[in-house]
Amino acid sequence: MDFSKIQELIKAVSESSLTSFEFKCDGTQINMKKECEKVVVKEKPHLEALKEDIKKIEIQNFKEEDKREDKTKAAIEENYNVVKSPIVGTFYKSSGPKQDPFVKIGHKVKKGEVLCIVEAMKLMNEIESEFEGEVVEILAKDGEMVEYGEPLIKIKYSLCINA
Repeated sequence: MDFSKIQELIKAVSESSLTSFEFKCDGTQINMKKECEKVVVKEKPHLEALKEDIKKIEIQNFKEEDKREDKTKAAIEENYNVVKSPIVGTFYKSSGPKQDPFVKIGHKVKKGEVLCIVEAMKLMNEIESEFEGEVVEILAKDGEMVEYGEPLIKIKYSLCINA
């Protein structure tokens, strides 16, 4: 067997999926072995398993968010009064587009003072304060829809208000 034939044989075995090869002919013996890397293929998670994991994470996040909201609500109830919308409609801070808002953050309000307007069916409903105190946050955005019972304005308790 000539050298070029041996080279062709080596090349053929190398390119094949054989891991070992033995050749005997006319007193010539050729043994070839390929060292193969072991490849471990991990099964990819199924799409359904991934969806389940995502659902679990979302549920966990919602539960954590609910806990934070509960703590926030408790803090609000302890230190603040919250004025809520008595109707469904559009929230407005002022009586007109170029008018000053009824109240701003830091404004001291008295019971019965107009805080905002909620428009429903072309009727402008003035929302009056049920509390005395200082406006600390306006929760609704001007010109946006509000739902019944939706918090509009946070008022900090005040024992004494100077006019």
